[in-house]
Amino acid sequence: MNNRYQDLAREAGLLVHNPERMPTKLQKFAELLIQECITKIETHRIPVGNSAAGEMACEWTYAALKEIRDDIKEHFGVES
Repeated sequence: MNNRYQDLAREAGLLVHNPERMPTKLQKFAELLIQECITKIETHRIPVGNSAAGEMACEWTYAALKEIRDDIKEHFGVES
C-alpha cells in the first residue's frame, strides 16, 4: 500500500504525535477497510432479466465495477 491512507488519517486528525509513522493497528485497519471495499465490488451481483439488452447492461455494469475496483487498488497501491 502507498501512503494515501496516511494522508486521510491525518486529515481526520488521527495522527497527532508522529505524523511520519502510521501506528500499526491503524495501518492494518486501513488495509482491512480498503480490502473490504474491493471485496464488496468484486462480489456485487446484478439481477439480470431475460433480454439481450438486460444482459448487455449487466456486462457493461460488471466492466465498470472492475474498472472502479482497479482504480481503488491503484489509488491506494494495493497489490492484486
